[in-house]
Amino acid sequence: MTVASLMLRVRLAAMRLGMAGCAALALLLAGALALAWALKARQQAYEPLPPAPPQLVQAAPPPTANENLAHFYATLGEKRHAEQQVKQLFDIAAKTGLALDQGDYKFSVDKASGVAAYQVTLPVKGAYSNIWQFSMQALSAIPFAALDDIAFRRETITEPVVEARMRFTLYLKEKP
Repeated sequence: MTVASLMLRVRLAAMRLGMAGCAALALLLAGALALAWALKARQQAYEPLPPAPPQLVQAAPPPTANENLAHFYATLGEKRHAEQQVKQLFDIAAKTGLALDQGDYKFSVDKASGVAAYQVTLPVKGAYSNIWQFSMQALSAIPFAALDDIAFRRETITEPVVEARMRFTLYLKEKP
């Protein structure tokens, strides 16, 4: 069969199908080619990937209980410097624009662990945002402090000055 006879057969078949039939046949052929391409791409996507190179850096083992305990005690503040920490709270309050009145102080010791807790309750007055700024700065500056309680009070809803009562606990060790 020659190329000329093959072209004649295709031309006769196209004449029998008409314009609509030829368009449908072309769309069918294009769809079959697209399906074949999609299947080939899918097959290539599921081919096994080469193994990942071995990691050169090994992760450090998790800390032991004794290491965690040592880190806990190393983070505590020193009992002999408790007054300095209270002064630091007053300094941070002044920097954030808050008025601090005299606070209440309570000291306790857990004999089993040797950890002292120094509770500092401070009544503060100022803008709401300044109170939050003070609390965040205090906790950042004194890593062994905890903000245990905070209560807000405002005379009227339009009053810009807020009164708050904040209770911090400083966790301290007996000996340096």
